[in-house]
Amino acid sequence: MSSKGSQPAKAGLRVGVVGAGVMGSNHARVLAGLPGITLVGVVDPSPAHRTRATELANCNSFETLDQLLAEGVDAVTIAAPTHLHHEVALACIARNIHVLVEKPIASTVEEGREIVAAAQKAGVTLMVGHVERFNPAVAAVKQAIAGEDILSIAITRVGPFPPRMSNVGVVIDLAVHDIDLIRWFTESDIVEVQPQLSSAVAEREDIALLQFRTANGVLAHINTNWLTPFKARSVTVATRGKYVMGDLLTRQVTECFGFKPDGSYSMRHLPVGHDEPLRAELIAFLKAVRNGETPAVTGDEGVASLEIATQCLETPSRPAATSPARKGPRRVAG
Repeated sequence: MSSKGSQPAKAGLRVGVVGAGVMGSNHARVLAGLPGITLVGVVDPSPAHRTRATELANCNSFETLDQLLAEGVDAVTIAAPTHLHHEVALACIARNIHVLVEKPIASTVEEGREIVAAAQKAGVTLMVGHVERFNPAVAAVKQAIAGEDILSIAITRVGPFPPRMSNVGVVIDLAVHDIDLIRWFTESDIVEVQPQLSSAVAEREDIALLQFRTANGVLAHINTNWLTPFKARSVTVATRGKYVMGDLLTRQVTECFGFKPDGSYSMRHLPVGHDEPLRAELIAFLKAVRNGETPAVTGDEGVASLEIATQCLETPSRPAATSPARKGPRRVAG
């Protein structure tokens, strides 16, 4: 095994970014500002994307992955389109390069598992970019419910149709974040899935109401769509002792507690940090690379969340026997 696998580099790390879309350009911008990092460059076949990334991060750009790898890199972040994650990740892992791959880890669970197996065999760090875990409001919610008996979780993640989306619907694009959060908040696996999906205006599902039960008995639901004219991101968690509300955009987290028989209770705002989630995520990845630690979001966790999202899309439709035929959603599951 190479020294990268067994004894992680302690000195400055050479890092590259694959994919210079909106997300990849932001990866490059953040990496360019981190100490102890040399941003070797970004890779993208599109000249316009390369120009944007180089202006944002003041770094080199390459048309192909091979050109980047020829420069020598210790680690890469993969923000290319999802269908390329498998191919790019395996190419990097084969060269003993540490990998952060954006969510979802791959297009299919099988591809995700292959990435995980390859990274384990090569002894390289593999982390999945579920950036919402690094949102300070999410961290404050997680801290507030630590040690509590969680009863239910509700997450809303809605907004307008994104012009960049092409080959996935809201479940893979948006809900996969919240599936990961439910698993993280409850520290349990999701064992029951009840999805309601609709394709109202888009080709793929653009409305999803997803219900879950975890192995430890927590009920959870996700409300997500591309039909809301503004962005909204909220989390509420009910436990036996408290009720926690978090707005992931304004980063306000409120806790209700001290419930009395007469219906009164106490309320307080919880302290929330100011870190940029992507910056916190990249720092965590690079720390795991340097120290040879288990990363904050493992490949197995990324695969588990993708597996639940895939189940939501594959659960067969069971229309009610009495419902009259009507023009409506292309696909309703539940």
